[in-house]
Amino acid sequence: MATLILDALQENLSNIDPSLGEYFVDGRIHAIMKRLRHEAPVHHCKDSPYGPYWSITTHRDIIEIEALPKIFSSEAELGGISIVDVSAASGGREMDSFITMDPPRHTAKRRTVAPAFTPTEIGRLSDDIRKRTSALLDRLPRDEEFNWVKRVSVDLTTDMLATLFDYPWEERHKLIIWSDAITSFEMMENEPEKRMGLVFEMATEFHKLWDQRTKAERAPDLLSMMIHSDALGKMDAKEFLGNMALLIVGGNDTTRNSMSAIIPAFNQFPDEWDRVMADESLIPNAASEIIRWQTPVAHMRRTVTEDTEFRGHQLRTGDKVVLWYISANRDEALFSNAECFIAGRENARRHLSFGYGVHRCVGARLAELQIQILLQEMAKRKMRVEMTADIVRSDNSFVHGILDVPVRIVSA
Repeated sequence: MATLILDALQENLSNIDPSLGEYFVDGRIHAIMKRLRHEAPVHHCKDSPYGPYWSITTHRDIIEIEALPKIFSSEAELGGISIVDVSAASGGREMDSFITMDPPRHTAKRRTVAPAFTPTEIGRLSDDIRKRTSALLDRLPRDEEFNWVKRVSVDLTTDMLATLFDYPWEERHKLIIWSDAITSFEMMENEPEKRMGLVFEMATEFHKLWDQRTKAERAPDLLSMMIHSDALGKMDAKEFLGNMALLIVGGNDTTRNSMSAIIPAFNQFPDEWDRVMADESLIPNAASEIIRWQTPVAHMRRTVTEDTEFRGHQLRTGDKVVLWYISANRDEALFSNAECFIAGRENARRHLSFGYGVHRCVGARLAELQIQILLQEMAKRKMRVEMTADIVRSDNSFVHGILDVPVRIVSA
């Protein structure tokens, strides 16, 4: 591992392509991003599997670009919000959603789902989240190896998504399958037909639910809120599907991968778990620190709409600009000892994992609540979870995912 990091530090700057999946699998991405922050905070990659693009790696610069949506666009027709162009990701079957819109369209469409994530609505879900989390932790095997991702992170996330949508409980596993297919770069490149088949299955299932709930009274689930909102008349089938995909992926990736990161964080920094168990008032901040330290969504992309200069570099209309949240969240200019997990870090909430500005994640409070409750229930049980082998990371440069965390509970 040390040799791989050294190679990354010695590579010619002009040859660096931080989007390569292998950097995310072996963890080199943090060393590469640190080098870019210090040597080339605005970096141009001339050749990559996704075409040429600019990398923005400092916290300050990302915030500045996020605040200029007229110049740095999220619009689907210009490429969307991932390093993979929307047309390539969708196989020609584009899905429109409010995250791939700029103001004022974005503002109006976002209001359709925002009521489901008010403090009142999230408070309504709190007891159910705690009940399910508590029951799951009590079912986990003791002194026996298991995969934390599969047994904890995926199960809790799936249950929450099914509750949000009031999705048929016995079929809730489909939500995760669809989410993984939507964001899988590997499937986009190697199994595009299988991937689009799963997307079509998702579309079919949600249109059935759409028809059913259109005829029913308004209910507190997210799907019903969308159906009975004032903006419904302006939402076509493509946009409806895009919003469903966005909410499933958003509800899955941030929470699931942050929950998975809890174990490596506290195994690398065991004194921090001792502090949390001794003082549970640290938990809300510790949840934000988990989200910062892991950065479950590694980047967002913008497209330049007019020739502009940024930090002395000439950006041209149509240029692809990748905002590396995974780098901003470890920017030493803002976060001291940024590579460390510090439960009491005073500015942990300044992470960019939820984005910034008009596109800040609409479900951020719900994601934080789920992680907080998991930490609270673990601390209540004085649960110590040891890793039995290295974690397995995804090779995806968009979703910074964890696939496997082999663990054993040694005390609870």
